[in-house]
Amino acid sequence: MALLPSRGVVISVPVLVLSVATATIFLFFLLSSLSFSPPPCTCPIPPSSSTRTGSSAADSNNVRFGDRISASAEDIEWVKSQIEANGLHMQLNVLRKGINPRTRQQQLQDLQQFKGISHYEGEEANNHTALPCPGELLVEEHHSNYGEPWAGGRDVFEFLAESAHLTPNSKVLEIGCGTLRVGLHFIRYLNPEHFHCLERDELSLMAALRYELPSQGLLYKRPLIVKGEDMNFSKFGDRSIYSLIYASAVFLHMPDKLVWIGLEKLAGRLKPLEGRIFVSHNIKFCSRLGGEECTKRLNHLGLEYLKKHTHDSLLFNHYEIWFEFRRFKA
Repeated sequence: MALLPSRGVVISVPVLVLSVATATIFLFFLLSSLSFSPPPCTCPIPPSSSTRTGSSAADSNNVRFGDRISASAEDIEWVKSQIEANGLHMQLNVLRKGINPRTRQQQLQDLQQFKGISHYEGEEANNHTALPCPGELLVEEHHSNYGEPWAGGRDVFEFLAESAHLTPNSKVLEIGCGTLRVGLHFIRYLNPEHFHCLERDELSLMAALRYELPSQGLLYKRPLIVKGEDMNFSKFGDRSIYSLIYASAVFLHMPDKLVWIGLEKLAGRLKPLEGRIFVSHNIKFCSRLGGEECTKRLNHLGLEYLKKHTHDSLLFNHYEIWFEFRRFKA
């Protein structure tokens, strides 16, 4: 037996050895647990709120690798190969099994007369539709309001978005957005509340708000669409600074004096150096003054003309001419 002098406590040698061994083992496992690092987790980690917003925008808005928005050569080859692989050829759109071709006018007449295959009658007719839409909009008559196919709106969006190097966080103002032939693509691409529009035509605005936004699932994007004219941008607030301001086939229908009034109001709303103004078709409001006078008036507003672009359509034999301006000073 081992005798410890303090307080006369007596501990046997085996007990002492066992205690030391137990303490040693405990210390070994303690040090091992502290130095052990678990393997990296391969589980998906929920993004933060800020990351989630950007990621969601990228996933849902066709933002692909890099900054490309328009279709690539590989995309074109892929769709051609799908058509060839399925042995597809364009056919006449005639009556066939399960398909009954209709003009828009015929479709509207059927809708008004028969109200569709299944519909509510009597008092229930007003209880099941949250946002009743006029038949003229449901058959998309407004898609024929333009001098070219509705699909041309995608061409305009791709050209402008890539030329102005937009990101989903950019802010865009369209002067005369009509029924959103172009605007829909910007609204889908940009973050909520980042697309603004000034439009004077009431029927176009009804088509945009009552049909296009709901049918495309874009109500949550909350675009700021304002009915107005005479270049009155007061309802957009004073803090909106735009990366892109554009007018597609609008300025050519306006008096030159009003165009210059609009440019004067817009110059301070354009992001310096990086921001762009694009005007389609022609800039007679400028050329009618003569090159020197036009440059002088632009410079007085802090703007400068950069260059002329010719953009080809993806889907049909068509091109558009665009004129590019920027704000060269704050």
